[in-house]
Amino acid sequence: MKNVRSFPVEKHISILISSVLISASVFSAVSFFGTANDANAQASSPAQSNPVTTSATPAPLLVSGLPDFTQLVEKTSPSVVNIRTTQKITQVQGDPFSDDEQAQELFRRFFGIPAPQQAPKNRRQAPRQQQEQEVPRGVGSGFIVSQDGYVLTNAHVVEDASEVYVKLTDKREFKAKVVGSDRRTDVAVLKIDGSKLPKIAIGDSDKIKAGEWVIAIGSPFNLDNTVTSGIISSKARDTGDYLPLIQTDVAVNPGNSGGPLINMRGEVIGINSQIYSRSGGYMGISFAIPIDEAMRVVEQLKSSGVVSRGRMGVEIGDLSKEVAESLGLSKAQGALVARVEASGPADKAGIQEGDVILKFNGNPIEKRSDLPRMVGATKPGSKVVVSVWRKGSAKDITMTVGEADADKPIQKNDKKSKKEKAENHLGITVSDLSDAQKRSMPNGNGVVIDNVDGLAAGSGLRPGDIILMMNNVDIKDVKQFDAMLAKLDTKKSVVLLVRRGEASQFLVIRPAG
Repeated sequence: MKNVRSFPVEKHISILISSVLISASVFSAVSFFGTANDANAQASSPAQSNPVTTSATPAPLLVSGLPDFTQLVEKTSPSVVNIRTTQKITQVQGDPFSDDEQAQELFRRFFGIPAPQQAPKNRRQAPRQQQEQEVPRGVGSGFIVSQDGYVLTNAHVVEDASEVYVKLTDKREFKAKVVGSDRRTDVAVLKIDGSKLPKIAIGDSDKIKAGEWVIAIGSPFNLDNTVTSGIISSKARDTGDYLPLIQTDVAVNPGNSGGPLINMRGEVIGINSQIYSRSGGYMGISFAIPIDEAMRVVEQLKSSGVVSRGRMGVEIGDLSKEVAESLGLSKAQGALVARVEASGPADKAGIQEGDVILKFNGNPIEKRSDLPRMVGATKPGSKVVVSVWRKGSAKDITMTVGEADADKPIQKNDKKSKKEKAENHLGITVSDLSDAQKRSMPNGNGVVIDNVDGLAAGSGLRPGDIILMMNNVDIKDVKQFDAMLAKLDTKKSVVLLVRRGEASQFLVIRPAG
């Protein structure tokens, strides 16, 4: 290996460049000082004179330039509104932390500061007084669809709100009435008292295409009339039971919920509703409710305040290729019946477990998620023909569609009945997080507070707060929360980690007495 020499990379490059330059110079000299014979040879063979050149024309540009959204925004933004909601809670006056040892420890450990000085044990404290107070609950977006004041937004924007306020771009603000709300599709209809209001045009979400330019206008983080743009990533993304969602890469953040997704013609094609996120913020994927589906819900909400849906009374599963082949089907198409509800519409019609539903009232079931949407869109009481595959052959079954349980109309917290109030000693009622709320949590865990009463009312908790931990244990769902409540020592304080908006804090609920 003594004959092997190494060079720095710079030296290798220098040698290579020199070689290329020498070769290029020789080539140029030969070309310029070519002989007559060479010239005659080129003249006699013109087809071979430039073998690199081709006669094919270049492909035309499919995209040229970027869109200018200025006129689009000027036309549509006046019809987009900011929505803020409030809740009435019972606030207990006084400092609930002042005589609690656990509170003192929390201040020291988590905030690095001493807690307010404890009152002497022998000093009588003034009785705490309860006072009803209206507090901010959240913000969202919406858009006006009629000149007489109908506004569309998300159901989760106005859920559990005591009051709803709508602010226009000209700074006018109206108190809104919740006409109706549908949790399954996350659509709500509001009404404000006004005339000749700026309305937005309704488009056709069935005609959209992946790659099409769209914009979103809303109030992310309460920043009114924020405009973001992007393209449609997928026309129909299966993320819910009752409707496929439009997937886009338009930036959507907390506060954008309920705002319009607008095409290049200035028409609403969707209602911005959800994001996919591991951090709670925008990560490049957002979802919108197709406006065609939303408007069908809107008509029912305007007429009756609730949405009526059909039901079959079955549980269905996906049909794999292997199972389809074993059943004699040529391809994996349809919905496999996994369970039939006793005395339900399907059971009464004769549909059985193991049947594969191929068509519903003549419409083919391409995939599992098609069936609940078709059934839900059918008027209860209608007679339909269900085509099933059973034991190697197709069979048509006539069925009367039942009615699914309708969502309860939105009720204000200050008018809840005693039965709806908490019966546990803390005075808290909770429910599981919605899909959108789960996506906004770092680990997808927690329960949302529906109502506070008794001891909880004095701790600073509010409806809409999300409980993440209890006594240093992560809370996953309502079942776990209720089980832990049942085992608590009623004579000891309870420490909760609570998320409100974008921040989390520890709160202590002290025992009575």
